[in-house]
Amino acid sequence: MSVVREDVLRVLSSVALPGGGNLVSRDLVRALTISGSEIRFVLEVSGPEEARALAPVQAEAEARLRAMPGVTQVSVVMTAPTATKAPPSLKIGGHPTPQPAGPQPVPGVARILAVGSGKGGVGKSTVSSNLAVALARQGRRVGLLDADIYGPSQPRMMGVNQRPASPDGKTIIPLKAHGVTLMSIGLMLKEGDAVVWRGPMLMGALQQMLGQVAWGDLDVLIVDLPPGTGDVQLTLCQRYPVTGAVVVSTPQDVALLDARKALKMFEMLKTPVLGLIENMSMYVCPNCGHEAHIFGHGGVAAEAAAMGLPFLGEIPISLDVRLAGDAGTPVAAGDGPIAEAYARIAARLVAEGVA
Repeated sequence: MSVVREDVLRVLSSVALPGGGNLVSRDLVRALTISGSEIRFVLEVSGPEEARALAPVQAEAEARLRAMPGVTQVSVVMTAPTATKAPPSLKIGGHPTPQPAGPQPVPGVARILAVGSGKGGVGKSTVSSNLAVALARQGRRVGLLDADIYGPSQPRMMGVNQRPASPDGKTIIPLKAHGVTLMSIGLMLKEGDAVVWRGPMLMGALQQMLGQVAWGDLDVLIVDLPPGTGDVQLTLCQRYPVTGAVVVSTPQDVALLDARKALKMFEMLKTPVLGLIENMSMYVCPNCGHEAHIFGHGGVAAEAAAMGLPFLGEIPISLDVRLAGDAGTPVAAGDGPIAEAYARIAARLVAEGVA
């Protein structure tokens, strides 16, 4: 028997709190995730004193949920919104732990969308953050995982800098910005620190950020991949059920050479390619309206047609994109031609049922 979210909330509503109300009416339940017969969620309280007072309530909630038909495991952690530092025992990186054979789902995540490129500098991370915001504006529940572990940029682009909380040294509470749930290795480091890891530690970090983060219920998790065709790409596509990949390239011939390598990698990993995006497609002079093709134009659309893949759209190069990313407010969060371009791509992915 499958466990239904509404039934879980009904049980939690029956758990009374000291002073009146219940866990649901007092809005204490966070990151509720139901994976098969397992239930996980966070109780967000005001501080240590309330946590001690509600310990019996937590025990009662766990007992009532375990009594539900079809439930085999219940995991509840308590946290306070003022907590800004993870316990010293929480460490990101290290060799991955064994997991069952075959792709393993991420609890609460319906779809995983990988955004990749064959080379750096084509704007893949910019596309990832703006696409995430655009999908959120379409009403989707969106997560964004910055898997570019050597060069994490999403904290700056999304305008967040707090360290994620970890109430138990294992579960990681992600941050939220612009309607998107966000996790990045950059949030766990001091500004300016470098990640100097070998391949197995990259794989372990990716496993932690997918499996230990309380993502909650998401329609789609966008994974901003590092450039190239290395360990992170292999781990993601082989160990997790990736719905599909979007490949970003500029129309420049050199960039297209490397984009073809990324496409070949996804083919070898049996990961569907949902389409290609041409970034920095053109530059329109804000003074005279002249259109200049700095990196060429149309090369990605031609490549998509030659390979029989969808062409999802083109994004102009613009000073607004750079200013918005540096300021921590993606351009897709506002209005204008570029925001509309991202909105069209997001609407297409939603209509096709992949986001």
